[in-house]
Amino acid sequence: MMKPEYKPEDRVQDIVIAGGGTAGWMAAAILSAAMGGTCNITLVESDDIGIIGVGEATIPPIQLFNRILGIDDNDFVRATQATFKLGIEFADWKRLGHTYFHPFGRYGDDFGMAPFHQHWLRARALGDTSPFEAYSLTTQAAYAGKFRRSDNNPRSVFSTFSYAYHFDATLYARFLRTYAERRGVVRREGRIANVALDGDSGFVAALEMEDGGRIAGDLFIDCTGFRGMLISGALGVGFEDWADWLPCNRAVAVQSMNMVDPVPYTRSTARGAGWQWRIPLQHRTGNGLVYCSDYMSDDEAAETLLANLDGKALTEVKPIRFQAGHRAKYWHKNCIALGLASGFLEPLESTSIHLIQTGITKLLSWFPDKHCAPELAAEYNRQTQNEYDRVRDFLVLHYHATERDDTPFWQHCRNMPIPDSLAEKIEMFRHSGRLISRSFDMFQDSSWLAVMLGQGIMPESFDPMTNSMLPSDLASILGGMSKVIRDTVAAMPTQKQFIDMNCRAASA
Repeated sequence: MMKPEYKPEDRVQDIVIAGGGTAGWMAAAILSAAMGGTCNITLVESDDIGIIGVGEATIPPIQLFNRILGIDDNDFVRATQATFKLGIEFADWKRLGHTYFHPFGRYGDDFGMAPFHQHWLRARALGDTSPFEAYSLTTQAAYAGKFRRSDNNPRSVFSTFSYAYHFDATLYARFLRTYAERRGVVRREGRIANVALDGDSGFVAALEMEDGGRIAGDLFIDCTGFRGMLISGALGVGFEDWADWLPCNRAVAVQSMNMVDPVPYTRSTARGAGWQWRIPLQHRTGNGLVYCSDYMSDDEAAETLLANLDGKALTEVKPIRFQAGHRAKYWHKNCIALGLASGFLEPLESTSIHLIQTGITKLLSWFPDKHCAPELAAEYNRQTQNEYDRVRDFLVLHYHATERDDTPFWQHCRNMPIPDSLAEKIEMFRHSGRLISRSFDMFQDSSWLAVMLGQGIMPESFDPMTNSMLPSDLASILGGMSKVIRDTVAAMPTQKQFIDMNCRAASA
């Protein structure tokens, strides 16, 4: 069998990123770092086109993204006016007046022949009333307002601890732009008038600008937001609507004065037809209300948001319309869609920025030559679709597993059909406390445990393997774990102390 001939002229020489914002500049930054100057990277954006700019909360894998870029953590926090995020507090989701916490990091330590949570379930059956949250260092630190960075030493209690960030999305894009331009990325200011296609291959050939310019390329990254100018407008890739499972389709956002002492977590409060976010930064607080237009008007949403701020509003209320779902293909021909151009699954668990990150990572794993072999695109699309499906299931869980029936919206959510993959996972956990693991699930078992238990799904039994331990030994181990966590939290600095000592932004 003849070995395929390598042709240097087939390599990608020109990458064009259509659109800036978080998605565009994340792509520019990582591609400039990965390509090492071996190809030309051009980013096209217009100052006249606004960005959504409200995705200000993240999940822990963004630490890896920053490490790959060689970004110093303290410099990053200062530049983006960031605070630290240990998880999300969910208020009024299970029922009015009820609160639970989804922490970053795991609960306790596994021991014996079963996972930690199975031992907790057995202890509960034996009469122990200790809440599951007592075994989460992250949760206890969050509610105490404490913070320090996690520890990779597996013998340290801080190996159970993780964190992400709250930051200003506009400052984040600016920070990444500076990084990318220093590494050779060229920014082209202007509006795209037309996307030219190659008559033979159907590939994107060039972006034609309103000022008459033409930007040709071999590989195109579509970061044009909901419009999807390349993937949808030019290449005709359709959109799959997930409104039957994720009914919210609107949001309003506003910035407000900062909290006196910002807490190290996001708060999500369920409202009559959706939910409200609160994201504390060093210099201000980000707020928004995600809602379903079938059950709440735009005016009512704005009024609800403004009536429930912790400080004075600093901006006008910004309306956002969206459609929950995804592109039928994320990579088609020589175009890869990232960010809002690829799909939108609402910010309930802060997954938007992470999906940009994993999209770029997968592109690097399956990076093509100029011919963009369809086999590469097919595998990229398969993996991305699996990832979207898993995120969808996790989000639907929050809406569906609720006791609330006080409004038509929550009645709908309780009774709506859910994906089979989620129904199977809920039934398995309800029956035995076991969790079905699926590939490309960005949320680990600890996250599923937090939300299932928090939303009121309590297992009917526990793993029989836990019975090999004497009840007295079990009580001793659990008591020791909770004491270590209490003592550790007591010794930690507050988030304010940590930021003041290490990464306070000058303008804050």
